[in-house]
Amino acid sequence: MSSLLEDFVGGLTGYSLLPFYIGQIYPGFQASHMDWMENGGLFLRSKNSTFGFGFYTALDAQSYLLVIIHLKSAKVVWTANRGLLISDSDKFLFEKNGDVYLQRGDGVAWSAGTKGQRVTSMELMDSGNMVLHGDSGRILWQSFSYPTDTLLPGQEFVEGMRLKSFPNKNTLTNYLEIKSGDLVLYAGYITPQIYWSLANESRKTNSSVKGKVHYASLLSNSWNFYDQNRVLLWQFIFSDNSDPYVMWALKLGADGAIAFYNLEKGRSVALEATKIPQDSCSIPEPCGRYYVCYFDNWCQCPNQLNTQFGCKPPVASSCNGSKISAELFYVGEKLDYFALAFVTPFFKSNLNACKEACLGNCSCIVLFFENSTGSCFLFDQLGSLTRSQEGSSGYILYMKVSMGEQNSASGRNVGKEALLIAIIVIATIVAIVGLIYVGIWYRRRGEKYLVFQQQNPEEDDFWDSIPGMPARYSFSDLYKATKNFSVKVGQGGFGSVYLGALPDGTQLAVKKLEGIGQGKKEFRAEVSIIGSVHHVHLVKLKGFCAEGAHRLLVYEFMEKGSLDKWIFKNAEQSSFLEWNARYNIAVGMAKGLAYLHEECEVKIVHCDIKPQNVLLDDNFTAKVSDFGLAKLMNHEDSLVYTTVRGTRGYLAPEWITNNPISEKSDVYSYGVVLLEIIGGRKNYDSTEISEKSHFPSYSFKMLEEGRLREIIDPKLDINANDVRVVTAIKVALWCIQEEMQLRPPMTKVVQMLEGLCDVPDPPISSQSASRSMSTFIKWNSKECSSSGPVDDTSDAFLSDVRLSGPR
Repeated sequence: MSSLLEDFVGGLTGYSLLPFYIGQIYPGFQASHMDWMENGGLFLRSKNSTFGFGFYTALDAQSYLLVIIHLKSAKVVWTANRGLLISDSDKFLFEKNGDVYLQRGDGVAWSAGTKGQRVTSMELMDSGNMVLHGDSGRILWQSFSYPTDTLLPGQEFVEGMRLKSFPNKNTLTNYLEIKSGDLVLYAGYITPQIYWSLANESRKTNSSVKGKVHYASLLSNSWNFYDQNRVLLWQFIFSDNSDPYVMWALKLGADGAIAFYNLEKGRSVALEATKIPQDSCSIPEPCGRYYVCYFDNWCQCPNQLNTQFGCKPPVASSCNGSKISAELFYVGEKLDYFALAFVTPFFKSNLNACKEACLGNCSCIVLFFENSTGSCFLFDQLGSLTRSQEGSSGYILYMKVSMGEQNSASGRNVGKEALLIAIIVIATIVAIVGLIYVGIWYRRRGEKYLVFQQQNPEEDDFWDSIPGMPARYSFSDLYKATKNFSVKVGQGGFGSVYLGALPDGTQLAVKKLEGIGQGKKEFRAEVSIIGSVHHVHLVKLKGFCAEGAHRLLVYEFMEKGSLDKWIFKNAEQSSFLEWNARYNIAVGMAKGLAYLHEECEVKIVHCDIKPQNVLLDDNFTAKVSDFGLAKLMNHEDSLVYTTVRGTRGYLAPEWITNNPISEKSDVYSYGVVLLEIIGGRKNYDSTEISEKSHFPSYSFKMLEEGRLREIIDPKLDINANDVRVVTAIKVALWCIQEEMQLRPPMTKVVQMLEGLCDVPDPPISSQSASRSMSTFIKWNSKECSSSGPVDDTSDAFLSDVRLSGPR
């Protein structure tokens, strides 16, 4: 319990906690976050301490919500004032006149609406229900009747109620509601658009039964649906775990999907694979508006929209009384849209009539037309599109745009045609000459590469004597696989990386070492050591080539490329990563480094941790690369002196000061990368104002001022209840402490990120860190919790400095 409360107040320790109210509170009670901050804002617990009630800190650490929270999992299940945050001095009041409300300045942020009624007590039950009792225990109000975005077992979701999600990054809110006897999910556009209904759900049991849904309720691992006579109509089984003692929660996420959580798993709570809708492209905005979602959340702007408007079309609407000249812009065909399955056509005719109808309707901004049926659909807002199903002709899509924007764009295109033709003619001539030259050069280059030096028999014996060696390739095999090393996909510290493919279609990443003197030594180390290193978060070495002077390494190919292409806004071909994916990548990196530092027979210090050396597979699983060219150390030799290597911005201070290097140097680099993952920016950005240019220094300043929101990538849509955000920031700032003894080992980093350990508040600056050396945390203790302060003159302290590896 204490660790949960410490999380609410940012991990502060050293306070004596006030006693909780257990079960019930009575008229005359009042509380503010300021009064209960030493208890993390909570002032009421259910009888068995399953749930808590009180103030929850928002991301900016200066605003608060009044919530019911499941204590073991730290999941918020009900919120009173989601739209109106309060300050730490605003009060929750239970007046003697029966009024129960949340004050916000001189106004009211939330009220139960019981003023003037005889309310005898307020009870938080172990079911998660908050109940206001009247005389003889009569229920006057209960939170189960006013759900927010979560449903709990035993909570009846009846006709007239609705779940409301947090808004997504485009401020779209989604809803769950019972309408006309059917349970539906819909996007909260000006005109709501349904994207899922129970009637169309094929996974429900007893699909042949007919009836109208009056209410729904969670029971064990099933979501049950009943009619007005409380007769069971259908069940939706969302998990194979049928343990009746498990407490499940259903939550409508900001993305519009319903997920199911096992709250008994505590902080490691994870959603079930089953979700509603199951297809991630079937929610309103899995991509940006106007983008096409295909496969599993791959997003692409339609070619015409991208070419003409950069996927930001000047959508025209004249319903506000403005006289805008508009025309219809052809977007594409063989497209589909989630709402089309739930609406009837505007009418059935031909395409020209459909276009005229849209132009004559001020609220119409897009039209869909189906050639096979003549169906015409008009919409006033548009989310993400999808490809048409195989075997279906799909729909033709037109969008109403401002005529001025369209014509000006067309005029610019016409003006460029003459210049473009001239450029094409000149470029064609240059290209022909260039191709002839390149062909001759490649032919000579190929002949040169295929002449190999005589192999040294002693060297053959060396390679053959290494146990567990990966596959050995000839140079000619790799020369053909990479098509003469024609597609370069990366540049490492010891050579270039090329894309290759085996005859069976398997893609490879082939690293060709450059610099025979140093490269040969490092190559031997990499093949002999890394060939035996296998971990899900390390790039796998599939093979090698050692013929004459040629030294090549063959790795598994990572389709998604390196991390920098996904988190930096100016990165080439960058795409956006949501918070869950970023956090999983951070945990994966930490696990890979922990394995290198503490689980290999020979400790491996990477020495060049940076986003470019973190690769992502198809599932965005993080895999650390290039560790084979790192400094290798025995477990007995944790601290060594070496020459400076690595990348500017990620180097630990000891590299610059020529102090001993250890795995704690990797920890520093990891902390910098973790900050970049959180902030979506590079550690140094000269385009920012001076205060923000050096991101680590700016992050320390924001922590000191309690403005954590300023550290986080502004494009991220993060749930205010997600404690992982604060955890990640604090872990990153611990990792980049100047004194390496203050940095946690990577195993401890993994434990903190996975919620297995509390994360203390990091020192605000390196100066304060130096002054607090006498009370630093013994990160290397085997227990999760810190082992308390240690005096800097003790033997324990000296031992920790000299030997930073695992004992």
